Amino acid sequence: MAQTTAHNAAPSALGYQHQTWWALLELLRLGDTRPDAAISLELFDDVSWAENGTPTQLLQIKHHLQRQRTLTDSSVDLWSTLKVWMDTAVPTDPEGPQLLLITTQTAADGSAAASLRSDTRDEVFALEALVMAALDLESARTQQARRDFLDLGTADQQAFISRIFVLDGSPRIDQVPKLVRSELHWALPRGHEDDYLALVWRWWDEQALAMLQGDQRSVDIGAAHAAIAGIRDKFTRSMLPTSMELDEVDSDVIAAAHADHAFVKQMSWVAYPPRNLQSAIVDYYRAHTQATHWLDHAYLSRNELIRFQRELLDVWACDFEWMEQEIGAHADEATKQQAGARLLRQLMGRPGGPFLSRRYCDAYFGRGQHHILADEGRMGWHADFQDRYDRLLAQP
Repeated sequence: MAQTTAHNAAPSALGYQHQTWWALLELLRLGDTRPDAAISLELFDDVSWAENGTPTQLLQIKHHLQRQRTLTDSSVDLWSTLKVWMDTAVPTDPEGPQLLLITTQTAADGSAAASLRSDTRDEVFALEALVMAALDLESARTQQARRDFLDLGTADQQAFISRIFVLDGSPRIDQVPKLVRSELHWALPRGHEDDYLALVWRWWDEQALAMLQGDQRSVDIGAAHAAIAGIRDKFTRSMLPTSMELDEVDSDVIAAAHADHAFVKQMSWVAYPPRNLQSAIVDYYRAHTQATHWLDHAYLSRNELIRFQRELLDVWACDFEWMEQEIGAHADEATKQQAGARLLRQLMGRPGGPFLSRRYCDAYFGRGQHHILADEGRMGWHADFQDRYDRLLAQP
């Protein structure tokens, strides 16, 4: 039973995903021609365009897995779409928003849908065909839609039809990423095309989720252009792209996986608070993952990373020396713990140094690199960290 349910749910899930992806493609294809417009998901329709908060174009997006499917005057897709628009788009208003049915199906020759294409448009024939279909069909699934259409009357039916356009044979979901890539060809950074596109998709997923959750009404063209250009700027020589955002990390899982690492022991030696300890582990994980990604993709040379770590070590060594001088040679354990915790907190609150201000501005990376160095025993917080670290390594 579970398999059947999952199988039946797959087309619907793909359909919703297709709507989301299609909205990005719409934005990239038509954004330059609509500088004052905004695009939305599930606000006025599946996808919609609006200006100054007023919808100008409503899109119903239909996706089918089969490559060969025909849209006829009896199709459920057609009548369910008309039903949505009759309920929500004031069909009797000839000045209402344009209504687009975008479907992977192909309209049958001689059908109303075929006559509502832009290049083969015949509104008179379309109206006659739809009225005939509404009168002849007996399907219970479309019965209410057909009744509502017939109840409009001829004049209102004509007004309604005048706003409807069918874009059939549209690309399926597996073709959309390639089309998005084509629309962004002008922005693709040479050698880093896939990483750039991954960041664009991540940005769009965030926008789509905000719209679907009701936290954001739409994405306006200006903001979209700025976001896409900003992502492109990350791939200039002077900037480094972020490959892992904080919300992608399960902090509990990461903390558990790193609980026995030396840098975690180092923080325990100065009684670092639990919440700060978990945050530090996440910083370590992100910084390690990020540096590996940059090195693997040649965004960053190993010499640059070594130089940055040396900067951190130089600053730490000076501060560590001040700490030793302040607590003295005969400090008790409580004093050493408190001083070490202050040192760690002080360093975590500082910018990462010249390297970060020049090429990367996310502070977690500098914090995480401190913990990477602490994990290697090259820096520490407790006054006796070196002896303790050596004993830790000597343990079987």
